[in-house]
Amino acid sequence: MTSTADSAAQFDLADHQREVRSMVRDFAAQRIAPNAADWDRGHVFDRSLYAELAELGLMGVCVPEEYDGAGMDFLSYVLVVEELSRADAGVGVTMAVHTSASTLPILHWGTDEQKAEWVPPLARGERIGAFALTESGSGSDAGAMLTRAEARDGGASFAISGTKQWITNGGHAGSFITFARTEEGTTDARGVSCFLVPGDAAGLSVGRVEEKMGLNSSNTVDMVYDAVEVDASQLLGERSKGFRIAMQTLDGGRITIAAQALGIAQAAFDLAAKYATERSSFGKPIGAHQGVAFKLAEMSVELEAARALTYRAAARKTAGLTHTVEGAQAKLFASGVARRLTGEAIQVLGGYGYSREFPAERYYRDAKITEIYEGTSEIQKLVIARKLLGLDVR
Repeated sequence: MTSTADSAAQFDLADHQREVRSMVRDFAAQRIAPNAADWDRGHVFDRSLYAELAELGLMGVCVPEEYDGAGMDFLSYVLVVEELSRADAGVGVTMAVHTSASTLPILHWGTDEQKAEWVPPLARGERIGAFALTESGSGSDAGAMLTRAEARDGGASFAISGTKQWITNGGHAGSFITFARTEEGTTDARGVSCFLVPGDAAGLSVGRVEEKMGLNSSNTVDMVYDAVEVDASQLLGERSKGFRIAMQTLDGGRITIAAQALGIAQAAFDLAAKYATERSSFGKPIGAHQGVAFKLAEMSVELEAARALTYRAAARKTAGLTHTVEGAQAKLFASGVARRLTGEAIQVLGGYGYSREFPAERYYRDAKITEIYEGTSEIQKLVIARKLLGLDVR
């Protein structure tokens, strides 16, 4: 049986990209996959795993070497997220948020001093990064946030107060990309600024720990900012221009969520295809029955289409080309594929698919969130449609 994941080599991957994919696949098969079910059931965030990933250079895979990263490209990083998610999507999203949402914005928007201070500890895995944008009343409408940063001493410092919700890695993070309103009288995206906040800042604390449907090996919490004081030097980018940072960060982040969805879908397909060759009914493997065979054929086509869209978007970002719409297309399609394929895998396995004896039900639970976070599927359609109509993609 040939895994469709092997066809990725036909996407003109460079030797170093195939090598990193192979390395991560082997590591994930040995270190992550055997533990994934236990982590899911116990809601375990294995902090030691990320030290091991750091030793392999994967906590800063696309961070330049001058900042202690591996110096690889964005497509290589997407391959890493895909392979980690194939073993455990919770690990995949932890890496995705740490890198694309928490480290790369500093590299893109930070001053030389900010890059030198904040990026190396993230790339070395000494700190895990988090991205604090969403609030209970501002999900898709992120610009409606209520968290405020009150300027003090003529703007020399700020005091951040508010509560952020659905913060991946929040309970373990050493640094937070935090968005807060700095301008009085604004109620939309205008007047939002971005700050670099250390995890041990006075007044910053973990609120509610989320009980989620899936991704139980990742950490998701509310973060409470109680007059958290930050220096003006911790302002990332220009004051009141932070919403642009958030949106451009999500452009790249959506590609990595597409990669996460791709990894989940690949795992579900592999499980269903293997089971179809081993389980027999009416005197032959169930894969020999047309109902199952056609199902697997359709699954493989959707998987390859999702892979092509995801790698195309990643290649465009690697090349420094615009990728807002391409990332939205990849996330929209790949997340839908993940949901459909995980459901079909359960159908192929029948009663076993509904049982925790097999990982199909975990894949199904993990897949759904890819249609929701870093922009719902409806938001992706809006981004794509506005581009097609020649309107502002924002």
